[in-house]
Amino acid sequence: MFYTGAPQNTNRGDIDEEITKEAQKIMLKENIDINKVIVHAPYIVNLANMNNFDFSVSFLQNEVKRCSLLGIKYLVLHPGSAVNCPREEAITNIANGLNLILDNNYDVTILLETMAGKGNEVGKTIDEIKAIIDLVKFKDKIGVCLDTCHLNDAGYDVSLFDDVLNEFDQKIGLDKIGCIHVNDSKNSIDSHKDRHENIGFGTIGFDNLINIIYNERLQNIPKILETPYVSKDDTSKEREYPPYKYEIAMIKNKVFDEKLIDKIREDN
Repeated sequence: MFYTGAPQNTNRGDIDEEITKEAQKIMLKENIDINKVIVHAPYIVNLANMNNFDFSVSFLQNEVKRCSLLGIKYLVLHPGSAVNCPREEAITNIANGLNLILDNNYDVTILLETMAGKGNEVGKTIDEIKAIIDLVKFKDKIGVCLDTCHLNDAGYDVSLFDDVLNEFDQKIGLDKIGCIHVNDSKNSIDSHKDRHENIGFGTIGFDNLINIIYNERLQNIPKILETPYVSKDDTSKEREYPPYKYEIAMIKNKVFDEKLIDKIREDN
């Protein structure tokens, strides 16, 4: 997963065709399936709020075009926040925006991310995601990104993940799941806080996350780590070291390493 610009703002440079071709060659060489590479939209666009609705629609229309130019087929989007409006109205606004954005000839699907329910976030329940999708005209261009930390913080017991999948399948359909963000959580279930933790070091736990990653019903769906960087020591607030190489090895071995954080610090 990557961003086409900074995730905190909407400043975007032009897509360079030569650099894009070079990147695609490298992916091919390294056996990276471009069909499972995901772009994430910046966090600040908000289709739920009419104050910046036109700008959000225009920006996301361009972001879809940029994905197409890059050869990327999936764009993950936080649905939005119901600021100064009822949730039902926010859901309608989001769907109306998506209908404008998806009215194109690009082979790009927008994946609505399940949210933790922090503040006025829309998409904290399967029912809210379903309500948006039901109003979207372009059903073949809309899907869902499940986030394990967000599900936990929203109140779903991911230790019973097949039950969560059963509910999702009944209400939306498993075929709509386009990717999964695999994250542990710093918070207890139903906390609505959205603070990611390294794999196995949070309240969800390693075994539960392994069961999600290797769930046969999700076999061909890309899983993406969004876990925090590791600081140089326990007192430092500065995050310096990416944990992904270590976490991926641990996931492949299916064995939790309680000294993982120490190893990352020692190696760096």
